[in-house]
Amino acid sequence: NGSVLMGTEKKPFLGMPAPLGYVPGLGRGATGFTTRSDIGPARDANDPVDDRHAPPGKRTVGDQMKKNQEEDEEDLNDTNYDEFNGYAGSLFSSGPYEKDDEEADAIYAALDKRMDERRKERRELREKEEIEKYRMERPKIQQQFSDLKRKLAEVSEEEWLSIPEVGDARNKRQRNPRHEKLTPVPDSFFSKHLQSGENHSSVDPLQGLGGLNTPYPGSMTPGLMTPGTGELDMRKIGQARNTLMDMRLSQVSDSVSGQTVVDPKGYLTDLNSMIPTYGGDISDIKKARLLLKSVRETNPHHPPAWIASARLEEVTGKLQVARNLIMKGTEMCPKSEDVWLEAARLQPGDTAKAVVAQAVRHMPQSVRVYIRAAELETDIRAKKRVLRKALENVSKSVRLWKAAVELEEPEDARIMLSRAVECCPTSVELWLALARLETYENARRVLNKARENIPTDRHIWITAAKLEEANGNTQMVEKIIDRAITSLRANGVEINRDQWIQDAEECDKAGSVATCQAVIRAVIGIGIEEEDRKHTWMEDADSCVAHGALECARAIYAHALQVFPSKKSVWLRAAYFEKNHGTRSSLEALLQRAVAHCPKAEVLWLMGAKSKWLAGDVPAARSILALAFQANPNSEEIWLAAVKLESENNEYERARRLLAKARSSAPTARVFMKSVKLEWVLGNIEAAQDLCTEALKHYEDFPKLWMMRGQIEEQCENMDKAREAYNQGLKKCPHSVALWFLLSRLEERVGQLTRARAILEKSRLKNPQCADLWLESVRLEYRAGLKNIANTLMAKALQECPNSGILWAEAVFLEARPQRKTKSVDALKKCEHDPHVLLAVAKLFWSERKITKSREWFLRTVKIEPDLGDAWALFYKFELQHGTQEQQEEVRKRCENAEPRHGELWCAESKHVLNWQKKTGEILEQVASKIKNTF
Repeated sequence: NGSVLMGTEKKPFLGMPAPLGYVPGLGRGATGFTTRSDIGPARDANDPVDDRHAPPGKRTVGDQMKKNQEEDEEDLNDTNYDEFNGYAGSLFSSGPYEKDDEEADAIYAALDKRMDERRKERRELREKEEIEKYRMERPKIQQQFSDLKRKLAEVSEEEWLSIPEVGDARNKRQRNPRHEKLTPVPDSFFSKHLQSGENHSSVDPLQGLGGLNTPYPGSMTPGLMTPGTGELDMRKIGQARNTLMDMRLSQVSDSVSGQTVVDPKGYLTDLNSMIPTYGGDISDIKKARLLLKSVRETNPHHPPAWIASARLEEVTGKLQVARNLIMKGTEMCPKSEDVWLEAARLQPGDTAKAVVAQAVRHMPQSVRVYIRAAELETDIRAKKRVLRKALENVSKSVRLWKAAVELEEPEDARIMLSRAVECCPTSVELWLALARLETYENARRVLNKARENIPTDRHIWITAAKLEEANGNTQMVEKIIDRAITSLRANGVEINRDQWIQDAEECDKAGSVATCQAVIRAVIGIGIEEEDRKHTWMEDADSCVAHGALECARAIYAHALQVFPSKKSVWLRAAYFEKNHGTRSSLEALLQRAVAHCPKAEVLWLMGAKSKWLAGDVPAARSILALAFQANPNSEEIWLAAVKLESENNEYERARRLLAKARSSAPTARVFMKSVKLEWVLGNIEAAQDLCTEALKHYEDFPKLWMMRGQIEEQCENMDKAREAYNQGLKKCPHSVALWFLLSRLEERVGQLTRARAILEKSRLKNPQCADLWLESVRLEYRAGLKNIANTLMAKALQECPNSGILWAEAVFLEARPQRKTKSVDALKKCEHDPHVLLAVAKLFWSERKITKSREWFLRTVKIEPDLGDAWALFYKFELQHGTQEQQEEVRKRCENAEPRHGELWCAESKHVLNWQKKTGEILEQVASKIKNTF
């Protein structure tokens, strides 16, 4: 029972010694290993051994190891042999140590021990005496100083601290060994001493190694002084030195086992002429030669073998061998076009003509040989002669006819083409070429004939339509295209929509507008599902615009609008197309039709009114807005458009009345905001404040009203009221970033930096991951001159918003100049298509004066984000500094078309009360003038 309680019996092997060679865990794959702690610390060969009093030669670890190695190797030298004892050490120490050896050793060891015990006492006494004697002669260092050590107990702390440090006892030169410095003597030194008249040693190039000492005081060897002056000609000294060196070198090189002096320049040119132009391996060429040779011998009538052999020789620079080979090939394969053409290519001018003539004799029907023959002729008449001869032999070749016709004058070409179409009635190109050269009547006949011969080709039909259009029969065009599609279908031709649209684009580029429109109308609906129509047609129109075929796009839009007259999106796309690519009248005509079909689409009405207003026709714009208002009563957009129209044209009273009406009939936050803005810009501050208070009763969660209230107070220098307005606003709209900005900047302006910082920290808590707030915090520190804090904040900001372009753009310019480039590369990796980053890169190139690169990046930025006003302003400033008048105008014009609304610098100007009536171009100039090139 006890054993059951204990669980299992005790294992029999516990507490027993392990069997021999047992490694724990070996069965499950664990292997024993040794660590440093098992074998002691690693020792360097130069470390001292543990025994402090080891005899010399055994004092370091290295010495001990050497000794051990020496002991291991048996020394069987004669000097080590003793007649009585034999060799010192064991003769068989390197042999295997077996069981019986072990027994024998044990017996000997027992004997030795027994013998030893007899003499033990005597020996120990003797050893003790010897050690004492040795210690008397050579006491340990420890013993030598023991008396002084005892005295150390009496040393006071002051005495101990005043013991000097042990320095390096060697002198300075031994401690810092320096290389000897040799300074070459300057030329001025020579010339100075030369004038003071002392003896000099110099080299005369003409005397070789003789005449080192010149006996003349104050002068050098003839030729080294420039005649007439007492100055030293250094150039000649240099030449003399070179001559001397040259002579020595040539003597040395000649003395080396009969070697002669080689002219190095000549030698290189000789080598150059030997180098083959082929850059590959020589052994490869040899292999190829062998292979091709065997191919030629086994199958001599195989043309490619001859051509390949000739080309191999040509590549390796053996042109003559190549020519001989290919001529042999023409004998072996007289009926191969390729071999003859290769031979004509490899031979020079006149020989080539002879080769081609031979080829024509062998192959009178080969078109390629004739064409080559014509190419070899330099004179036009000779070319014509060759081609006419060719056409006599091969009248069915379209290629020959085309080549021959190209050389002729229009009249002769027409005659030739009329013959050509008889010989090759199935070539569309020849028929069309002939039709182009004929008169209208004849061309019609030609095309009818062509249709009979080739009923399956669409190009003939399209050309016929173009022909009718060119001669003013536009009503025929539609019929021809319709008949074309019916006829082609009847002949089993599949109508490929994309191909036809491509043809229409070509017609558009050639100026055949009616044909192009007719083709589009005919094929636009072919092969498209009902539900995909709108989407596919819009894509087609976009691709036509991209290819520059505007008439095609217009035709597609026109057709789409017929099918979907009530689709606002199609009308809008068509309107934008007209706005970008059409004229004002075409846009207005389209918009009139649009509003008739979609009277509820406010955008279309507003586009129409704006177009009229921009053209200066204010009454027309008013009447359009009035009609819009009838269709969309109480529409906020139309109310505001009407107000804008009046206020922009200085009709302030009318604008006020309109706004008052709007407030009573369609009160919205925007209407109130515009009302406040109107009074504010006109300078009626009190009216603006009253309206603002009234608006805030209804719309207290509309942040722009709070902003305006605060800004009006700021303008009146009432800082406390402004602060109160902002704070109240932030209670209602804690997520309005602009309100936080205004409040922090207000505090900063008053000089309360800590307060501004606290406000921004609070704002970041309320709006996490808001890049704009982080940016403002960084800039606040930067403006206060605390650049290191700004940098730390920026690092935090980039951790929280790693893909924010505005932060990266700022980070680039926070870096010191040398690091900016690397930072900009990081920024581009993170936000590749962010306009702010692209703009920062453009500014970076600008600051490095890389004008072309900078311009490229500016263009890229405004293309990606045309709504970013800052980019336009910087670009304009850049062109003002580095561009021409045209480039500046181009930027200005593009900016006016884009009508940018956003951007920090841009909004600061465009939203400013004083600039409320300024046009885009004026604001652009104003922003650009305020930009300083501090980056």
